[in-house]
Amino acid sequence: MASGGGEASAVGGGKVACAAWIRRRDEKAAAARVFAAYGRAGAAGSPPAVEVLGFDSQECALSPEPLARAVLGEVGAGDAPRGIAVHPAGDELVCATAKGCRLFKLIFEEFTVRIIPRDAPPLESVGPQKCLAFSTDGAKFAIGGEDGHLRIFHWPSMNVLLDEPKAHKSFRDIDISLDSEFLVSTSTDGSARIWKIDEGAPLVNLTRSSDEKIECCRFSRDGMKPFLFCTVAKGSKVVTVVWDISDWKRIGYKRLLGKPISTLSVSLDGKYLALGSHDGDFCAVDVKKMEVSHWSKKAHLGSPVTSIEFCPTERVVISTSNQWGAELTKLNVPADWKEWQVWLVLLALFLASAILFYMFYERSDSFWNFPMGRHQPSKPWNLLKESPPVPEDQTPW
Repeated sequence: MASGGGEASAVGGGKVACAAWIRRRDEKAAAARVFAAYGRAGAAGSPPAVEVLGFDSQECALSPEPLARAVLGEVGAGDAPRGIAVHPAGDELVCATAKGCRLFKLIFEEFTVRIIPRDAPPLESVGPQKCLAFSTDGAKFAIGGEDGHLRIFHWPSMNVLLDEPKAHKSFRDIDISLDSEFLVSTSTDGSARIWKIDEGAPLVNLTRSSDEKIECCRFSRDGMKPFLFCTVAKGSKVVTVVWDISDWKRIGYKRLLGKPISTLSVSLDGKYLALGSHDGDFCAVDVKKMEVSHWSKKAHLGSPVTSIEFCPTERVVISTSNQWGAELTKLNVPADWKEWQVWLVLLALFLASAILFYMFYERSDSFWNFPMGRHQPSKPWNLLKESPPVPEDQTPW
């Protein structure tokens, strides 16, 4: 496990309150460039700010100093960051504060990064937000407030798709489905609701018993299995429940972390879930097997894990907590096949097939060595005890 800069630094100052990954697709580069966005709370002599740091996949580490920094406001003025959502294109990010949300444009050049504040009136005075989420295609953006107000916008026009002031008592978590058709939201009172985004209306409430509380929620991301994962608490027991989104019925559950859950996340390819606990532990779960593949105990030592974000290109996560800031962790899970490795295997199979074909051709004494053309002997008709065929009459009419 490598530290991600949770302690105060000379440049930024203040602990990391929230974090997210930034993935930049560059047509000139062979692979995507990955960065991290940090929201730092203010400290003595240092105002709250948003920072962008470089990521070294070989060393599994972030740059010791930020590549770019944008100040959010004055210390103690209610501008401390509470959450970050990065657009899938990697060119914009939204940072939530106690007052509302701030929008920033990200400009990546060959050796420099710039963060430019942008005006976004529909987001700036919405009050403290508990949840922020972009859709996978980047066309929709949703926020859920402490006051239970749900807003869904079309991006980047900022046209309102849904505005429901009384969606919940207060938001606990939200997520948007892979096809951007549905939004799931959970409340601090334990209820959960599915929304039809394009229709701008609630679709169904997820069923639960009177002593159950639905807490964290995430849609599947592999594109093959349209499921919804939710953590459900019943007394001191917590299980991860799977819903089928075709009929919104439960199809199974499993106890994974074995303790109260504070946050839930899913990898970009949908292969892993991450569950963080209230005492600072977190685990990564293989979705196909629904088994724990990695366990980090005391990653945040007694402090609730407030967020976990999977790196888009590596099996690495950033986790945050209010007490310890951010931690960067390399997951102890089986390595994924790289694209070049797949092509190498296919090439090896092709060459092996060609070699076997050549050997069969050289050693075969039947069809492949049968004489052809003028060297082909005539058939021994007498051995077949048949008369040679009579040629057809070629006389016209």
